[in-house]
This record gives sequence, structure tokens and C-alpha cells, in this order.
Amino acid sequence: MAHVHIVGLGLLLFIACVVAIVTRRLGQPYAIGLVAAGIALSLFGYKSGIALTPELVFTFLLPPLIFEAALHLKWHDFRREVPLVLSMAFIGTIFSALVMAAGMHALVGWGWQAAALFGALIAATDPVSVVAMMKEQHAEKRLRFLMESESLVNDGAAAVLFSLAIAWIGGSSMSAGVMALSLVTTVLGGIVCGLAVAAVLLLVAGRSDDHLVETTLTMLAAYGSFLLAEELEVSGVLATLSAGMLVTNWGTGRGITERGGEAMMRFWDFAAFLANSVVFLLIGSREGMQPLGAYFTAAAAATALVLLGRAFAVYPIAALFRRSRLATSRMTQHILFWGGLRGALALALALTAPTTLPEHDALIGVAFAVVAFSIFVQGLTVPRLLKIAARNRRED
Repeated sequence: MAHVHIVGLGLLLFIACVVAIVTRRLGQPYAIGLVAAGIALSLFGYKSGIALTPELVFTFLLPPLIFEAALHLKWHDFRREVPLVLSMAFIGTIFSALVMAAGMHALVGWGWQAAALFGALIAATDPVSVVAMMKEQHAEKRLRFLMESESLVNDGAAAVLFSLAIAWIGGSSMSAGVMALSLVTTVLGGIVCGLAVAAVLLLVAGRSDDHLVETTLTMLAAYGSFLLAEELEVSGVLATLSAGMLVTNWGTGRGITERGGEAMMRFWDFAAFLANSVVFLLIGSREGMQPLGAYFTAAAAATALVLLGRAFAVYPIAALFRRSRLATSRMTQHILFWGGLRGALALALALTAPTTLPEHDALIGVAFAVVAFSIFVQGLTVPRLLKIAARNRRED
């Protein structure tokens, strides 16, 4: 069985390389090409033996993607943008979840439990999809920073909302104070885990000038911080994000040598390519097996609600900062709105939905439909918005 999985993984990586060559020559987004290839494999009946499961996404694929993105987040940029980023990541995510939960209950007729669970899992923008898109399109520096940092941070709010919805479905009742405390604990706990693990490993790295040792220790920081945080039931994404930011902002030049820093960046660029390749191919393979037509009406309503919820997360919050140094242009707000993609994170959460929910199958099918719209429709049109924004900057 293990042999079959290794062969399947090898074939997936070969297909990813071919897709990368073709899409870059055609000037199309690489991630969309991977999803399309995954759908084609599914329709032709090919099974790699590797399934898109929550365990695979959270345990193996998400940590390298988060860590690699964090290595490019500089502290001075984050400190300058933190009020705007945190407002969109937390307040915006909560607004989005409420809009979608209320809408799915009122328009589609789902029970409040399924509607709340769906709102929680689909509210946050997906770091995998957003980071891949912005990196590939070479977006303007501040816009890329805002989109990537928001998608990385808003996992904390989404994780708490999802866990609260699961607890409610299980019969628990929580006060507003307990919910707020849970949010703070999840966020701060994740940050502390990431900083602690990275700090210890950087101290060890400081004892060596071997770039292979240094790179290996950063790998342990990425996975170790994530797994420790998840074990403690705090945010694994924020833990890995914090670990990556500590490594790049404090460790490079101190615990990590210059040669080690260069080797580290090359390794994580490669690791992110591998993880992205696998996750988007598996999304496509799973999309090809979903009976999306059976949930067309619910999926259409959910897609409209996701866009409405995203609008609530962007435009009102941006308006609060319009007279400050954190003001954003109207075009930037449009790209933040339309570029808030959903992807692997939402699907992984959807696959963990309780089977006792009457809407269980519909919830998973609708989640896959929303992600398909996000990747193909939004993902294909965001590059055009970025080109318009670049042209406007040149004209100004």
C-alpha cells in the first residue's frame, strides 16, 4: 500500500511540473491549472491513492505553506499595518460568518446549527489559495502584504468560530464572555507556542554554522510549532506564522548564518511548491467526484452570501481607516474583496463536519462548489484587476 502511495505521489508531482511549465507559458495561474488537472484525472477515473483529508491538510501540507509565507513578512511592515490587518482578520471574519449563517438559514432553509457551522468554516480567506495567487502574480508590495497577512491571521477567528459551532452542535452552551476568552486563548496560545518553539531551535542553530543543520531546525520549527499548538488546542496556523516571523526577523544573521539563510529560503520555496502542487491537485480530484449539480441552488446562494460577507469584511473596515495613514485606495479594496479566495482550509474543515447533521452531505457539496467558484472565477479574474491597478499606478 505504501508503495502505491509513493508511486501516486510521484505521478502527482510529475503532473504538477508539466502543469507549471504549460500554465507559465500561457500566462495563466498555476494553481488553477493544477485544480483543472486534478478534475481531469478524476473524470478519467485515475486514483492516486492519496485523498484530500483534514489530517493531510493540517498535519503535512499547511505548515510548510504558512511558514514559507511567514518568512517574507517583515516585522516593520506588520507593525505598521497591524490595526488594519487585525480588524479585517477578526472583526471582518466574524461579520462574514454572521452574514453567511443568517443567509443560509433564511434563504436555503438550513437549520441554525448547519448554517452556523458553514458560516464559520467558509468565512476566513484561505492562506493556501491567497498566498499562492499573490506570489505568482507579483502583486504590489503593500497589497500583497495586506492580503497574505490577513489570510494567515484570520485562521484564529475562524478556528474559534468553528470550534464554538461544533460545541453548540454537541450540546454545549457558552456565554459571550467564554467565547471571547476562547478567541483570546486560541490566538495568544498559538503565538506563544510558535515563538517558544522557534526561539529554542534558533538557540540550538546558533551553535552551528552548518547550513544543512540550520535548514533542518527551521523545518522542525515549522512543524513543531504547528503540532504543539494543535495538541494544546490553540491556533496552529498562528503558531507557525509566529515561528516563521521570528526566524526571518530575528534569527537570520543571529542564530542562522548568511549562508544558512540563503539555503533556508531556497528549501522553503521548494517545499511550498511541493505542498501547493499536491493540495491543488487533490482539490481538483475531489471536486471532480462531487455531485455539485445536486446542490446547485444552495451553492448559488452560498456563493452570493460568501461575496456579501466578504464585502462586509472589507469595505466598512476600510472606511474606518480612510482618514488615517492606513487608508487604502478604492481599487485596493476591490482587490481585497474579490481576491479573498477560499480553498483547502475550508474544505478540510467541511470534511470534519459532524455526520449527525441532516445537512452534512449538502454542507460538504456546497463548500466544494464555493471553492470551485473561488478558484476558477475569482482566481482567473484577479490577475486582470492587478494589471488594472498597476496601470493606474503608472498613470498616476
